[in-house]
Amino acid sequence: MAVPALPEGTPRLVVTDVDSTLIGQEVIDELAARAGARERIAAITERAMRGELDFAASLRERVAALAGLSASVLEEVREDLVLNSGARELVARLHARGDRIGAVSGGFCAILDPLGASLGLDRTLANGLEIADDGSGPRLTGRVLGPVVDAAAKRRALTAWAGELGVAEEATTAMGDGANDLLMVEAAGLGVAYCAKPTLDAAAAARIPVPRLDALLALLG
Repeated sequence: MAVPALPEGTPRLVVTDVDSTLIGQEVIDELAARAGARERIAAITERAMRGELDFAASLRERVAALAGLSASVLEEVREDLVLNSGARELVARLHARGDRIGAVSGGFCAILDPLGASLGLDRTLANGLEIADDGSGPRLTGRVLGPVVDAAAKRRALTAWAGELGVAEEATTAMGDGANDLLMVEAAGLGVAYCAKPTLDAAAAARIPVPRLDALLALLG
C-alpha cells in the first residue's frame, strides 16, 4: 500500500478504536458477564461489529442488560483490561516523533478516560453510562448518557481533533477492527484495518493482520 507522501517533519494524528484494537477485550461483553448475560450480549456485539445491526440501537439494547449492576464493576473491568501488544510502544514512539494519538470508542468513558490518562493519549471520546443510587449504593441504570458514539461520531472526532491540533487531513491515520470504524477509516489520510472484520478489512487502504499495535509504525514510515 502507498502511505500518503508528507513533507519531513509533518505532524501526524493517529486515531484508534479501543475494544479489540487498543485492548484485547470488548468491554460491554465483560460487563455483561457480571450480569450473567455474556453469551447473549457477545452475540449482539459480534453482529454489530460486522455491520449487521444498527450500532446505536444495539448498544442501547446491550447496556439495558446491565441495569442494576453495582457501579463498582466498572473498576473491576478496568483492572482486568489487557492492552494489545505494542500499545505503549506505539504511543511513546509517536510522541517522540512529534505526532499525536487519540482513541474513540463505542464503549464507555468510565473505562477509556483512566486508560487514556495512563497511556498519555492526547484525546479520548466514549459513551457515558447513567449511574444512580437506589439506596444500596451507586448502580448502573441500563441507560446511555447522551448521543451514542457511533461511526459518524468517530469520523467527526477525527476531523475535529485534526483541526484542534493543526494536523492536515492527509496526515491523519485511523485504525480499527469493526464496521463502527468504517467512516473514520475511509475519511483518514491513511485508513488501517487491525485484525478486522470483513467489512472494514475490505475497505481499508492498509491492514495489520497480527495483534501487534506498533506494527503501525512501519506503515507510517
